[in-house]
Amino acid sequence: MRFLMMFCLSLALSAPAKAQGFSQVSERQKFVSLVEGRKLTRFGIKLDVTGDGRIIGRAFGRPVTGAWNWRSGYFCRDLYWGDYAIGANCQAVKVQGETLRFISDRGAGQSADLQLR
Repeated sequence: MRFLMMFCLSLALSAPAKAQGFSQVSERQKFVSLVEGRKLTRFGIKLDVTGDGRIIGRAFGRPVTGAWNWRSGYFCRDLYWGDYAIGANCQAVKVQGETLRFISDRGAGQSADLQLR
């Protein structure tokens, strides 16, 4: 069962990175203005990313906790899904309307689109 949940979580948090219509978010202040007081959501996932560097929420019935900072134009986070360490990663962030796209490995990896609510 745990393997199935991890598989579902990895699918939900990854997709091919396509950038049409998305604008790069390269400054911490712009990122915070987008997420402050709002939830980042996707099927089975609801997260608060706070201006003071915390990540709190739930994904597929388990708590998500973590911390983030802004480094050299990238959103760098370290996450836990329940007791499971997802680990650290610096990600490019792009925005289009109410959608934030996080692209792992400094923009070279997989992407996840989350809605601002």
